Amino acid sequence: MEFYCSVFPDSSILSIERYRDESLDDHFAGMSGKVINGRFVLDGTEFICLDGGLVFTFNEAISLTVECADQAEIDHDWSHLSASPEHEQCGWLKDRYGVSWQIIPANLGELMTGPARTQALMQMKKIVIDDLVNAG
Repeated sequence: MEFYCSVFPDSSILSIERYRDESLDDHFAGMSGKVINGRFVLDGTEFICLDGGLVFTFNEAISLTVECADQAEIDHDWSHLSASPEHEQCGWLKDRYGVSWQIIPANLGELMTGPARTQALMQMKKIVIDDLVNAG
């Protein structure tokens, strides 16, 4: 939560609940004091997270989309979140925790007019707005 709050403006941690004393239940062995869930705000949107342990992992079945106002915002978010270059394509990236993100221009729908721009997008990792415009 602290990491994500450091990336996005207008962000804060609202609450944190920690695992209880592990001596009370064998299911919590090794988890005492670690975060079980939390509530936080990223750029004005509230999220709830839960640590379900090693049984649950992230995959590309879900991704968080960030609509950026301009290239500077895309560059900022990308440079802070991208941690796995082999998983980058068409504005998708994977962060250090395995969470997938789509970092896209807010006007992507307007930019994607014609097959040349679609082909240009398919060749990109991080979206470069000028390259899409020039491909059209």
